[in-house]
Amino acid sequence: MSLGFPNQECVVAMNRVQFQKGMSLFELFEQFGTEAQCQAALEQARWPQGFCCPRCGSAAHYVLHGSVRKTFQCKDCRHQTSVIAGTLFESTKLPLPVWFLAIYLQDRPLRLGADA
Repeated sequence: MSLGFPNQECVVAMNRVQFQKGMSLFELFEQFGTEAQCQAALEQARWPQGFCCPRCGSAAHYVLHGSVRKTFQCKDCRHQTSVIAGTLFESTKLPLPVWFLAIYLQDRPLRLGADA
């Protein structure tokens, strides 16, 4: 079947995400087994170049301690935010490792039968 490309076969690009090796349950707990590890992963995903205030865009900030989750306060506008603000984890009372496990299990194929 010709698609208008002379002397070329129809080649479908491989979806690299679809064919990635999956993470084992052991690897999940090793990488995201504690609240601090989960918060660090979310912080890196949300601000790969470091904290940036969602209100004014400033990178200057304080880290406030005293709550379960790390809270950032902008030095310029004093806006406070956390790594879970504005995410599906925002109002949760559950520890982040429980959420990470739930997401991991949701992504696993359901296997029923004698070989499961």
